[in-house]
Amino acid sequence: MKRTDTVDVKTSKGALPALVKRNISLFFKDKGMFFTSLITPIILLVLYATFLYNVYKDSFSTAFGGYPVDEGLLDGLVGGLLLSSLLAVSTVTVSFCANLFMVQDKITGARGDFNVSPVKPQAISASYYLATAVNALIISLAATLVGLAYIAFNGWYMSFADVAALFLDVVLLVLFGTALSSIVCYPLTSQGQLSAVGTIVSAGYGFICGAYMPISTFSKGLQNVLAFLPGTYGTSLVRNHALSGVLREMTAQNMPEAAVTAVKDIADCNFYFFGNQVQVWQSYLVLVGSIVLLVAAYILIAVLSSRRGKKKREK
Repeated sequence: MKRTDTVDVKTSKGALPALVKRNISLFFKDKGMFFTSLITPIILLVLYATFLYNVYKDSFSTAFGGYPVDEGLLDGLVGGLLLSSLLAVSTVTVSFCANLFMVQDKITGARGDFNVSPVKPQAISASYYLATAVNALIISLAATLVGLAYIAFNGWYMSFADVAALFLDVVLLVLFGTALSSIVCYPLTSQGQLSAVGTIVSAGYGFICGAYMPISTFSKGLQNVLAFLPGTYGTSLVRNHALSGVLREMTAQNMPEAAVTAVKDIADCNFYFFGNQVQVWQSYLVLVGSIVLLVAAYILIAVLSSRRGKKKREK
């Protein structure tokens, strides 16, 4: 990245919009980063459909306990589970990809220029967060549309309210992923560290948030540990809204209540905190609260770091 990819900030007034615009432009100028972020969710969807489709289908068939189920209904269940898994993972991993220019600015020296400018450190940090959120949201919404097209092909049972709630979940998960990636990426200073973090997040986040395999399949001890992680509540939200339509259809077809409950448990629509079922509004509360806390922590870290750097320069 060239050092000319900076912004002239002679005063702090109006610096935040200029920095946000600059950071968004850098993301879309880096064709490799942009297309990698764009194609990753699609690759995940293909991999899920290829390797996990039959696993999920067998799990749901077992939950019905021999009760005759329409094949289209099973396809709808699996499709909703695959879509929710895709969105639960990609919204966060894409946020990490979109936030990499924070580290690249340190590598190129552009961040040093900003630190000695009249711009407040809060504005610099906020510009990275806002730009990353916008970039990740564009990619994630595109992935959601692709996923909905897959659902339409596989078996559509969703209502307009379900789709609207799903988009809200995506927005919140992107904000959460952006805040998390901002804290994790802030101390990084080299390309090697950047690559290592990206690899770890891509490989591990899907497991700890319950996207690759539902949390209900884990041991009770691990389920209790994962219940403390905000990402699992986001996964439960997208599960609920991606599958609510097909679950309503199951009830309309007079399927046994025990079978419907078993499906909800398997898919993590029913999420439990130490044996107590978590309601949807409580999941929203946890996710929104986590976003607020992480953003506040990120701004605080950035401000304190900037003050330490200023003291060092004065010495």
